[in-house]
Order: sequence, then C-alpha cells, then structure tokens
Amino acid sequence: MHSKKHLGFCGLRNTIARRFEHIPDDRQEHKVEHRLYDCLMSAFAMMFFQDPSILSFQQRLQDSIQRNNLQTIFNISSIPKDTQLRDIIDPLPIEPLNTIFQDFLAHLQKGKYLTDYQLLGGKYLISVDGSEYFTSEKIHCPSCLKKESGKKVRFHHQILQAVIVHPDKRQVLPLAPEPIRNTDGTKKQDCEINAGKRIINKIRKAHPKLNIIITADGLYSKQPFVDQLKDAGMSFILVAKPKDHKILFEWANELIQLGAGGNFAYTDAKGRKHCYRWLNEVPLNGSKDADNINFFEYQIVTDGKITYRNSWVTDILIDEHNIVTLVKAGRARWKIENETFNTLKNQGYHLEHNFGHGKQNLSNIFFVLNLLAFYVHQILELTDRLYQNVRYTKFTSRKEFWNQLRCTIRILLFPRWVSLLQFILDPESGIPP
Repeated sequence: MHSKKHLGFCGLRNTIARRFEHIPDDRQEHKVEHRLYDCLMSAFAMMFFQDPSILSFQQRLQDSIQRNNLQTIFNISSIPKDTQLRDIIDPLPIEPLNTIFQDFLAHLQKGKYLTDYQLLGGKYLISVDGSEYFTSEKIHCPSCLKKESGKKVRFHHQILQAVIVHPDKRQVLPLAPEPIRNTDGTKKQDCEINAGKRIINKIRKAHPKLNIIITADGLYSKQPFVDQLKDAGMSFILVAKPKDHKILFEWANELIQLGAGGNFAYTDAKGRKHCYRWLNEVPLNGSKDADNINFFEYQIVTDGKITYRNSWVTDILIDEHNIVTLVKAGRARWKIENETFNTLKNQGYHLEHNFGHGKQNLSNIFFVLNLLAFYVHQILELTDRLYQNVRYTKFTSRKEFWNQLRCTIRILLFPRWVSLLQFILDPESGIPP
C-alpha cells in the first residue's frame, strides 16, 4: 500500500484494526458473544465521534441506521452493551494499544510529513507534561493515586504524556502515554518525575534513531533527569526558574554583568520589545559534579513593563543564529497543554468524563483510545485534503464539525467514511457510492 494511503482514514483504521485483532482473548470460546475487535473498535468509534458518554453512544445505536453506519465505517460485526463493553475491556493489556502510536509515526515518516517537524539541525521537539484525567472520592481501583485531606480521601488517575510539537505547526503528534499509577507491592505512590524517567526509556527504545530534544517544565531541570537524558542520547530545553536554581542564576547574572555571553533585542510591529540573553558553559547547580549547561532567558517588554519572562537550560550551544529558535522551542512546551490536554478536556473529547473505571486497566484503556482518536484527527488535519476542506471551510469550531457528523449519521446511511465527508461538503449532490 502506498504510504499516503496509510494516512487516510481507512489506512489508519486498518492499522488500529490489525493491532486489535492480535490481542489475545483469554475468554472461554463458547462464552464469547462479541469479539475483542468489536469491543475495542466500538469504544474507539465512540471516542472518534466524540460521544459524551457510553450511555449516549448506546442510545444512538438503538437506531438501525446508526448501527449500520458503525458497521460500514468501522467494520464492526456486533456491538456490545455498555456493561459488556466495560467488563471485556477492563483486563486487557495496554501495550498492544501503545504500539499503534509507533505505527502512526512510522506512517507519517514514510509519507514525508514528519520532516516538517524538524528544527535546530534535524531534531524533533518532544514536549512532556503530566495531567489528571479522573478524580473521585468514591470510585477507585488499585491503580488509583490517593490524596488524603483530614478524613477525606481523593482518588485520582494521572498520565504523563509526550507529544512531538513544532513552534509553527498547529497539529501535535502524541507518543504512547505513561500512566502515573500505583502498582502491586509498592507502598510509595508513583509520581510524575518517576514516570518521566520511564517514558524517556520507552521513547528511546521505541525510536532508537530519532534525533530528539525534550522540552518540559521546571520539575525536570534537575541533575538526575538531565543525566538520564544524556544517557539516552537526547538533547533538552528545560524551564529553569530562579527559585529552583539560585546558584545557576547567581553565576549567570555575575558573568553576564562582566560581559560574558550574548544578548540582543528587537521591537516588533506592535511596539513590543523582545529581549534575549544567553550564556554557555555554566554549572547547573552548586554541587562538585554538576554538569555544565547552557542558559538563556527571554523577556517581552510592552510600554515599559515586562509582560512575559522565562528562562531555560539546554545542552545545545547557543549563539545569535539559534537563540530565537531556541526560545520558540522552549515556549512550544505549552502546546502539550493548549493543543493536547486543553483540547482533550474542553473541545469535545470529554477526557475527564468517567467512561468506566473498572478494577484493572479500563480507565487507562479508555484514555488511550481517546488519545488515539485525537491522533487520527490530527493526522487527517495534517494530511487529508477532503477532511481539511470540510473541517475548515464549512465549520468554525471542532465541536460544531463533530456534532454535524453525529447528526448526519443518525438519519442517513453511508457506505464509507469518505462518502460521509463528501456529503457534508456538498449535500445537494447526494450520497456518493
């Protein structure tokens, strides 16, 4: 199959289907009413069409037209009820689902779309950040993190996510997430920095040849994590705040006052002044074995007032030719918050809705399926002209677009996904074959 076909809806669906079909089914054969494939693909279809809950998804499927659309678009033979769906999915392993993220990235690479994400000499910028997606004082499972406040206990699920970003591109490319979760036999709760160490190892194992820059917040700009990035052969651009790096800032300020390092500024068309300064080869901290790193900071001054200020550390040598790109890369860290978590929570994906908690992996599996649906949408936005045309010429918002698609498949039967998009674009021509 041509690489560009892998990036269309059918190609992406088939990639997902192949992984679903290879997940072992430990159920007794004579008791199997619905295939694992049908259960997983039904859950994925729910996320793909941005249904707000399993209940609303099941209610839509009471209509035969909607059931038939699910069967024609997603190749689903039978559709389980909500309780069946949760019970069947709960014990499944996560790893086969995580490999789909590698598959998608390989398709993008073969299709030459990944090249556009390179910067700073052919490197790929990966933003890493954690987020909470479930919380309850009643519902919980053995993997839940716990936070006690007086007599109250709050249970919650967190995830550490890594996404490939570019300062000038709207679409982000998720990598397999790392759950921040408690495991059997451990008394100490898991935490974001430990998950960070795990995800770095997994990213390098999954992508051994990828030239990577990790960007993250100030939690990560400490010596142990920097050492791990170096051991993994990864560059870094990490936020460094004065309160966390007092000795580093003392060194930097003194040396810059003595004329070391570099700086420049310019004023943009809106009258804002952009100020850059940097210093190479300074110790990260005051310990004897501290690594030397490179330090840079950036300010925006509007009407004489500083309206933005941030600072970073990096292993990349800084000069006047790359300082602007380094700052853009450092600021692109926010794309994981704005274009990923905010979109998933507030733009129709209902990330924080409890689709089902389960006793084993259900909550995490629903998160991964939701993220895969988001990834498919990102790829279609990036590569599919018909999808781009429908999404951006006919609709002003993502929610409006998906609401129209859900409404349309309630009343009309479509032989395939492309027919649905073509009809939305030009309804007067009827439903294409």
